[in-house]
Amino acid sequence: MSNWRKLIVVGIDIFLVNVAYLISINITHFDNFTEIATIYQHDCIAITLIFLISFLTFGLYNSLWDLTGTDEFLLGVGSSIVAGVVSIIYTRNFGSTIPLNVSVLSIVFTMFFVLGYRVLYRVYRRSMLYLPYKYASDQKRVMIVGAGAAGTMIINEIMAKRELKYNPVVLIDDDPYKRGKKISGVRVEGNVEDIPRIAKEKEIDDIIIAIPSIGNVEKIQIIETCKKTKCKVKIIPGIYEIITGEATVSKIKDVDLEDLLGRDPITLDTKGISSYLTNKTILVTGAGGSIGSELCRQISVFSPKELILFDIYENNIYDIQNELKENFPYLKLSVLIGSVRDENRLEEIFSKYKIDVVFHAAAHKHVPLMEDSPKEAIKNNVFGTYNVVSMADKYKCGKFVLISTDKAVNPTNIMGATKRLCEMIVQAFDKKSKTDFVAVRFGNVLGSNGSVIPLFKKQIEKGGPVTVTHKDITRFFMLIPEAAQLVLQAGAFAKGGEIFVLDMGKPVKIYDLACDLIKLSGFEPNKDIKIEITGLRPGEKLYEELLMSEEGLTDTSHKKIYVGKPTYITMEILDKKLKELHSLLNEENVEILKCKMAEIVPTYRRCNESEVAVGKGE
Repeated sequence: MSNWRKLIVVGIDIFLVNVAYLISINITHFDNFTEIATIYQHDCIAITLIFLISFLTFGLYNSLWDLTGTDEFLLGVGSSIVAGVVSIIYTRNFGSTIPLNVSVLSIVFTMFFVLGYRVLYRVYRRSMLYLPYKYASDQKRVMIVGAGAAGTMIINEIMAKRELKYNPVVLIDDDPYKRGKKISGVRVEGNVEDIPRIAKEKEIDDIIIAIPSIGNVEKIQIIETCKKTKCKVKIIPGIYEIITGEATVSKIKDVDLEDLLGRDPITLDTKGISSYLTNKTILVTGAGGSIGSELCRQISVFSPKELILFDIYENNIYDIQNELKENFPYLKLSVLIGSVRDENRLEEIFSKYKIDVVFHAAAHKHVPLMEDSPKEAIKNNVFGTYNVVSMADKYKCGKFVLISTDKAVNPTNIMGATKRLCEMIVQAFDKKSKTDFVAVRFGNVLGSNGSVIPLFKKQIEKGGPVTVTHKDITRFFMLIPEAAQLVLQAGAFAKGGEIFVLDMGKPVKIYDLACDLIKLSGFEPNKDIKIEITGLRPGEKLYEELLMSEEGLTDTSHKKIYVGKPTYITMEILDKKLKELHSLLNEENVEILKCKMAEIVPTYRRCNESEVAVGKGE
């Protein structure tokens, strides 16, 4: 509340407190009104001050009364009673004796007047804001799922901010007690099963899921029900927003794949992670990337001695640098620019900093682009990794964690083959080094650079078409924070030579994903927005795997982390093959290079035409 508004409200309260006393005197002592009023006149200033101090103490002047609710009402009642009691004590001991019945009745009138005009102001403001827009044609008709605190907050904000052009039409809640009731003027008219019917009857445009505490299973059920409508579906992210009072329209986001996946929260062994990160010098390569930057965020929580960010792209690393400085002001941070291809630059870094742990996330990862530039994939992924691994070995780092991918399993593309060769390098070094070298393998991460999700959203915003390479193509998906958390946890389990495999859940059909995102945007697939089958891109597989056939799979103490049986190649043999590979980097014929990769990585096979071709009729 602004200062001038506070002064006006204080002035009104002063007037109403005195009116309450005068009316009470008139009612209880009509015959001798003048006499009692004169007695009151002697103490009116003190009594008024008592009430104002009580109102101020209870925070009545800090509330937004156009959004008033139960809490504000109770504060008004409490402050009036306390002020009235203190006034009685004061007048009986230090002032003129005002009749007790006058004092008691004045408390009631004060509550009625002080709260009454505030409520009337809210009613007036709601009427002026809501009624002119209620039947306006440019208003989006909104259904709110969840008639609790969050839903009430959303309705109140919509009412207060008519520029949002939202019209809350109906509430949905599974609580039978709330059925037929009105909350902030909006009626609860059904449960979740009724959403499709009510959405059609009420001509709903948008559905807002306002249940911050909702579980994953229930959330998915609600979203699946909402998909049966033609409404755009939005959701409040989580319980944090309601706890902090931030369950506002600005916090609402579109329902996306994160909500559809319904991934359970990760439980971490923080003690185990802390044992190898706290008070240690940590190097993260590719620190400006999606996974690298998230690793930096989560590592910072464990108070490392120093965190070193290393990346060739200054813009991305600049952003994460600023974020970490703001969120972790006491963190010792070093931000270094350079390439993992540059041995001399790596030598400078490892010789200057006594690095304890390395997370190697720097890599070229875009499958079709690397198919067209295989030399660059090999230079960066293979020999860049070899350089970092060599330095970690030379300077006796404690742990080295390679960020790998499911595309390393039976690879059909050069990117996947280079990542599998990186795993082989890590395992070969582990046999001769005191450093614990391990790899962590997982699938696609949502929201990462090059992810299909942002592409689909842009295509939907433009009205389509949404492009899918093959109707049967499937992928594993994981959230970026989830992937980073499990990488840190796997590092705690590392004894050396393991390839840790993360539980990615069930694979998702990309075509189905496209359909879901279109539906949740309020459109009908292949009617409002077309889905276009473009054909598999070079090196692209219909499905990804997380294990190779020669690998076994054993459990760890974490239910979402498994470890594959190590498969080794000796360092001597590998060095010889890598030298042969390096000598071919100057060859113009990239087929020779790919053949050499197939020789080094036995599981690497080129895609057959049948795998790449897509029937035109699909």
